[in-house]
Amino acid sequence: MRKATLKIPPSLCLKCRGGKLLCGLTYCPIAVNLMTKSALKRTDRVRRISGSSPPTVFVGRYGYPKINVYPSSPPKSGDTSIYETSSRWLDLPLEEFLSMRLSLLRGSMPVEVGRAADPDYLFQTIQLMALSNKPVEVDIDLEKPLNVSEVLLDEHASPMGPSSPMKSLVADVEGIPKEIERVYYDTDFKAAPAMQDLYKRGIEVDKISRVLSIGALGEKKSRKIVPTRWSITAADKNISDFIVDQIKDFPTIDKFLAFKREVPGNLFMAILTPSNWIYEWGESWFPGSTWNQWGSQAEVEIDHEGYNGRTTYPDIGGCYYSTRLAVAEHFRRIGRSGGAITWREIYPSFNLPVGVWFVRENMRRLFLQKPAEFDSIDEALRYLEPNMKVPVRKWISGSYVYPTLRYNNLDRFFDLK
Repeated sequence: MRKATLKIPPSLCLKCRGGKLLCGLTYCPIAVNLMTKSALKRTDRVRRISGSSPPTVFVGRYGYPKINVYPSSPPKSGDTSIYETSSRWLDLPLEEFLSMRLSLLRGSMPVEVGRAADPDYLFQTIQLMALSNKPVEVDIDLEKPLNVSEVLLDEHASPMGPSSPMKSLVADVEGIPKEIERVYYDTDFKAAPAMQDLYKRGIEVDKISRVLSIGALGEKKSRKIVPTRWSITAADKNISDFIVDQIKDFPTIDKFLAFKREVPGNLFMAILTPSNWIYEWGESWFPGSTWNQWGSQAEVEIDHEGYNGRTTYPDIGGCYYSTRLAVAEHFRRIGRSGGAITWREIYPSFNLPVGVWFVRENMRRLFLQKPAEFDSIDEALRYLEPNMKVPVRKWISGSYVYPTLRYNNLDRFFDLK
């Protein structure tokens, strides 16, 4: 089947000039192309990457258990920390974010996942680089020039620029936080409690997933390198498990709390419920959006868990756990417990995969808003309904939380339009 393509009339671009987004996309493709070309100029012949790594180390998954590790850097020096600080990315225009991330140039090195248990000098240098809290000056010699037409766009990981096999790496590492250094050198500390310990000590989940991916956590004999897309989900799941267990002992909220957040190409919604812990995450992808390129209608998918969680990986993917983390963090912040319905609508103008960080950070910001309070779940749904493009009945037909609450008489049932 031929992939859908977007053709924008030149006359529309002349009227818009990147400022009005008249094409309906959430970014200007011309601006992204020009900004990325500027960031990557002359790199197609470059055999050395020199710059300040934020730090960034990407771990691939193909060929597991022999995979590729990619120490990365933009071709610039200075404070590049924003390249790896997802909490700041929502404040950037999408064009600037994409250009920034696609300018991260990658040197690749094949490695067995078990190398983490007994790292040689080069791999330990990459590990220490990933642990740093400050940009790391690097010089990466490449075996052949970068292919600037090959970039990384992934459902889980953030976009990244081109790569080439690495011959050598020199890194000036400093600024490893003592909290991370302690768990790195404690080879009797299991990985799961080590992640929770880092989170309790104020280390952000992005950093924790990077430390996990490079094989820097766990008992020495069990340490393994973890592909980046797996480590992101593992960190979100592990830390949200930890918080959910905490909040189950908190008093329950006494109202239905409704939240909504609209950003270009997306609608995020949440209803917190006065009940025991119960949770669902749903996505509706419209035709022309990232994962519904050829459909004729919006496709809705919902995954859920009850009080005791779930034992299988959700079909809906890593955003299930990134949202679950945001929900759990909010309940802990207000000192209450409850259940949660969380839904997202994705429209045709949002057609690039940017990573699960986008969902996690948008849901975190959603919960910073003041909620609307209601006595019934149907009132909460009516509050959200005017913003929805998917009929509310289509949402609740696939919901787990809604009928569960109704069955348990936690709410009166009202007919919804």
